[in-house]
Amino acid sequence: MSLTHHEFWTLVHGMVFGAVFLLGFAGGLEGLWSLRPHLMTAEGIRGRALRLKIGTTAMAVAAWGTVLTGTWIVYPWYREDVPDSPRSVLLADPAREQWHHFGMEWKEHIAWMSPILATVVAFIVLYYGAGLILHERLRRTTLVLFVLAFVLAAVAGILGALITKTAPLV
Repeated sequence: MSLTHHEFWTLVHGMVFGAVFLLGFAGGLEGLWSLRPHLMTAEGIRGRALRLKIGTTAMAVAAWGTVLTGTWIVYPWYREDVPDSPRSVLLADPAREQWHHFGMEWKEHIAWMSPILATVVAFIVLYYGAGLILHERLRRTTLVLFVLAFVLAAVAGILGALITKTAPLV
């Protein structure tokens, strides 16, 4: 199997960083959800805090990797000012131009919120560590921000996949 330059970077953008993002989210969500004093021993809290730090940091790094490769590597190919670029293909067909006007415009902006929120969560977890178990309100707020970072990334990812399906990046 061989990949073109565009296919390689699209794969790194969506599948490599996306997979790390999903794994980080799964680990971080489980860690934040179950970080409660009545469920854990002191030794369990320390182990859980370490996994939580790793999961949330991995998610933040992957979110930044996805957005940066998407913005500075993949997106310029989409927007090229040539007749066969995905943007030109979408805008040339009135039945598909909403994929650009709505889908891509939303994707461009909503995608940047995910790494920002994931970084906030990673900072909170790294700063408080095991002490986060003592701050129920902060833990819940962190959990909401964490899920919101995931949901925003999921919306951007789904829009990206649908746009790519409608007008592939060749």
